[in-house]
Amino acid sequence: MSKRNEHTPNQTCLKQRGTMLSSIKLPIVIRAEINLVLVVLTALGVFSRLYGIHFPKAVVFDEVYYGQFVSLYMKRVFFIDESGPPLGHMILAFGAYIGGFDGNFIWNRIGAEYSSNVPVWSLRLIPALAGSLSVPLCYILVVELGYSHLTALGATLLFLMENSLIVQSRFMLLESVLIFFLLLAVVSYLRFHNSQSSSPWRLVWLLLTGVTCACAVGVKYMGLFTYLLLLGLAAVHMWQLIGDRALSNSVILVQVLTRFLALVVLPLLLYLGFFYVHLTLLYRSGPHDQMMSSAFQASLEGGLARITQGQPLEMAYGSQVTLRSVSSKPIPCWLHSHKANYPIRYENGRGSSHQQQVTCYPFKDVNNWWIIKDPGRQDLVVSSPPRPVRHGDVVQLLHGMTSRFLNTHDVAAPMSPHAQEVSGYIDFNVSMPAQNLWKVDIANRETEQEVWKTILSEVRLVHVKTSAVLKLSGSALPEWGFRQLEVVGDKIYKGYQPTGVWNVEEHRYGRSQEQKERELELHSPTHIDINRNLTFMAKFLELQWRMLTVKQETSEHKYSSSPLDWITMDTNIAYWLHHTGNAQIHLMGNLVTWSLGNLALMGYLLLFLSYLLRRRRKIEDIPEDTWRQLLLAGVVCAGGWAVNYLPFFMMEKTLFLYHYLPALTFQILLIPVVLEHVHTHVLRCTSHRRALHGAVLAGLSSVYLTFWKFSPLTYGHPELSAEQLDSLRWKDSWDVLFRRH
Repeated sequence: MSKRNEHTPNQTCLKQRGTMLSSIKLPIVIRAEINLVLVVLTALGVFSRLYGIHFPKAVVFDEVYYGQFVSLYMKRVFFIDESGPPLGHMILAFGAYIGGFDGNFIWNRIGAEYSSNVPVWSLRLIPALAGSLSVPLCYILVVELGYSHLTALGATLLFLMENSLIVQSRFMLLESVLIFFLLLAVVSYLRFHNSQSSSPWRLVWLLLTGVTCACAVGVKYMGLFTYLLLLGLAAVHMWQLIGDRALSNSVILVQVLTRFLALVVLPLLLYLGFFYVHLTLLYRSGPHDQMMSSAFQASLEGGLARITQGQPLEMAYGSQVTLRSVSSKPIPCWLHSHKANYPIRYENGRGSSHQQQVTCYPFKDVNNWWIIKDPGRQDLVVSSPPRPVRHGDVVQLLHGMTSRFLNTHDVAAPMSPHAQEVSGYIDFNVSMPAQNLWKVDIANRETEQEVWKTILSEVRLVHVKTSAVLKLSGSALPEWGFRQLEVVGDKIYKGYQPTGVWNVEEHRYGRSQEQKERELELHSPTHIDINRNLTFMAKFLELQWRMLTVKQETSEHKYSSSPLDWITMDTNIAYWLHHTGNAQIHLMGNLVTWSLGNLALMGYLLLFLSYLLRRRRKIEDIPEDTWRQLLLAGVVCAGGWAVNYLPFFMMEKTLFLYHYLPALTFQILLIPVVLEHVHTHVLRCTSHRRALHGAVLAGLSSVYLTFWKFSPLTYGHPELSAEQLDSLRWKDSWDVLFRRH
């Protein structure tokens, strides 16, 4: 027999390892390209924004506004801010959290000195970092638009030396955070658009675009404008892709679906997520509770929840209730009556019924209690088992403390003569019969036999005889009515109006038939410790609606301004003034940069219109790729300026100079873009190009000198003399304050 070559398992393993080791080539080298210019610019951005951010150790302008919300986050207390979504506040609160802030500081005035427990550097750190990282993003954005690194350097230097952007990023404010997300969103989309279809990073850039767009909108609603601009740009690119016959239908379908999910669905889910975190963190009752519905208030720990938890859910004949107006305008209030009658005659000579006043009272009070009575029975207690009150039932409402029935009749209301007076009926034996029957109309019912429920049901009370709806008019009564709010019977009520809808906020089953016993019962608390929660979506929809509909402050502010004042920087804002010296900080832009930005915008429009007209005449001055590059730069830079500036002309709110900063950012990027195009495609003569070089150097030098000149007002030091400050009033409209010693 012949012998076979046999190898032991160990020999086989050693042979395989030897083969593997021999295939590895040494040394293993990793090569990386580092843009030193970008590194230096980033370092300068960090230095210019973070240098001395602990100074001044006092409340600076809108820090007094955002600081209140940060303190409430630290204490987990619910609040509502109608000016924007919660992500920005949560970012500022995170900065406070990493600094160990306990929330104990009274944010009551600008200039108040911070106490030792307030980590000033931590509160201002994240906005400063966002402002710092925006510097390299400007460089990358211009490069992604297809322009040279020299042009990107010019754009970044202009952004770096813009005094207003530095000031806004050095304090606990949100504009620098917003600008960071806007720039990152644009850069991410351009990276996605410019990447090869086979690149594994392409999907990452698309997803990052959706994430940053959601973050921009989540910081401030202003971010929505740039988000819509990017959606429009993506739609145009998608339309061009659909026209590519080289791609199959399945590939195009996948592309459309991917972009829709990344740019629409993902931002929507993230936006909901911001509110979910917000509502999860703020679970305690707070000062803004009364702006929300009774159901929302009852879902919070403390406050109304301590009163309403564990109440009977279903109304029954004999139930004792307080009725809150669903409308919170002008203020939240409860149906109320008291031992005072309407005057026999009003100031204008009109007569009244002289019956007991019924009003809407903006405070919790024992006179807010009413008893739901069956018109066919005399009982004022809940039977066993309870008889529920359903949609369509006719009831009487008896005032708990005065035993007067809720009544309305054909007598003009005191402040709203077109509507009926609502009163507590008194039988004066003057041929004025009681009209106190009311039909229960559950507005948000799911079935026609639905039971009237505590907190959850929104109810209209329709007067049986006149078909008038019990409604809050919103007018305040005179002194004889104790300045309480008028309640009327509205015969022309149509559709759903929050002023004509009520919900039961506090509820107990009545047990006392006698008046004196019933009064003692009404004075007792209704607390039973059982939990009742709203779903997240119900709370989100209510909170979002309140944020969008709450009337915002429109009164004039000392430093408010109109959008027209921003273009030429005719206004400034004094952010902080030293209480004894001349040290001060102003939101004031670099006047040279702002002027160059306006010129660049006009120059771009002239270039665009001239090219457009000549191309219409079949005269093509520039290559097609250059024309597309110019269009893309216009959409991003000029379009970014327009969508972040023009909407302010339609806003009825108090406006400030800092609202212009996102638009200014895109305008600054347009300056070197226009200059490069003019240099490369417009100027043909060498001498003209050299003249442009000289003008660019002179412009950058002027920008730097202006930045340095106004740096004491940007950083708050060194302190200038009165004469030096007076020399900085380059415009008569600028408000530069100083003390003469």
